[in-house]
Amino acid sequence: MNVFDRNINFDALFKLSQISQSTQVHLKNVYSSLAVCMFVAAAGSYVHVVTRLFQGGLLSLLCSLGMMFWLAMTPHSSETEKKRLGILAGFAFFTGVGLGPTMDFVIAINPSIIVTAFLGTSIIFLCFTLSALYAKRRSYLFLGGTLMSGLSLLFLMSIMNMFLGSAMLFKAHTYLGLIIMCGFVLFDTQLIIEKAENGDKDYIWHCVDLFLDFITIFRELMVILAMNDKVTAFIYEMF
Repeated sequence: MNVFDRNINFDALFKLSQISQSTQVHLKNVYSSLAVCMFVAAAGSYVHVVTRLFQGGLLSLLCSLGMMFWLAMTPHSSETEKKRLGILAGFAFFTGVGLGPTMDFVIAINPSIIVTAFLGTSIIFLCFTLSALYAKRRSYLFLGGTLMSGLSLLFLMSIMNMFLGSAMLFKAHTYLGLIIMCGFVLFDTQLIIEKAENGDKDYIWHCVDLFLDFITIFRELMVILAMNDKVTAFIYEMF
């Protein structure tokens, strides 16, 4: 039999039988909000890099944290939905502004890295998201403890490097951070599914988890590509 003559059942391919219909609707809301956050964050980065109306730094970080705290303190309900979406947009905007200094550093080396990093982040995020969606329910929730331990290790490495100033330690921190955040995409996606199955339909706050995962992967990937591009340019100049 010719394998190309077989009919492919695309309905079965995209059917998430282990996830209830209400949770699938919830996930659509989460990812729709995530897409909007990406556009708003891009606008925030544009404001820093091009217009310079707002500068990324301590102030933008404090504004971003303030928005996230405000969102967490505002209860989820139909009456507060529009307000919380506005807060979410503000959080995404200031997060995008906060990416500005990193983007300035990358642009000084090679502006095309930003596009490459975004495409790479999108592919990584999509692959790990699909892995979490199609895997057996709760199969990645065991990663929670390991990932939190990894974050603690990254924090200790950051503190150590403040005194050591080691390029190797910084590089190890960056690569390890990328691996840990990929794990968080798996963990957070399945955790959102479990919360939704148990009645937690706060898609706005669930969007924050995935948005932070995406932004962190994007930042780490930009830095890694910039470092590699710099090393490549140095080797090229030598030879």
